Amino acid sequence: MVTVNCAALPEHLVESELFGYQRGAFTGAISNHRGKFEQADRSTIFLDEVGDLPLNAQAKLLRVLQERTVSRLGSEKDIPVDVRIIAATNRNLKQMVEDGLFREDLYYRLHVILLAVPPLRERREDILPMAEYFVKKFSDRMERPLLSICESTRAVLLSYEYPGNVRELEHAIERAVALCPGDCISPADLPDQFVAARSTGDFDWRHPVAAHPSQQYLPDD
Repeated sequence: MVTVNCAALPEHLVESELFGYQRGAFTGAISNHRGKFEQADRSTIFLDEVGDLPLNAQAKLLRVLQERTVSRLGSEKDIPVDVRIIAATNRNLKQMVEDGLFREDLYYRLHVILLAVPPLRERREDILPMAEYFVKKFSDRMERPLLSICESTRAVLLSYEYPGNVRELEHAIERAVALCPGDCISPADLPDQFVAARSTGDFDWRHPVAAHPSQQYLPDD
């Protein structure tokens, strides 16, 4: 699989990175360059943050999808490619189409099989398993003994709204693993925004079951 972060590509480099270029196509093009689609021939290309592609690149991407060929910058030759495309975005592409920011024909061309992933705050049953996975990941990376998550910390994690989605949880656990002085991650090891609710009275982080009777909570065995 060839992975492309569309949001990280400067606008003036999008076409050359995706579709390649011929030697002499522009200043600095001293040799032929295969684009990401050629690299992914007979394989898969993952276009992350596809909603960030500029409109001119969207038009070329649509042509690749329809014709199954790419044309390098500076070349008139069409190169056939057999590529499976997976695209992802955190934007509302349908709204972007209505606002004229995303091509309608490309939207429907990509909209073959849709997998909608709800934000983390809408699938709270995933929070603790993910947190434990990240604890192991960063404990191994930092060469620390495997840490546990204190009961009060679990309550904090379950009560947070996660405006930054899974990445915010991952970064919070990474910070906690780096700063935890003992063998059990406490609320004090989390970023400030996670424990701010303690001072608002929204929930009692020391007694999560009493504070959230409707929320199932399973303590450690």
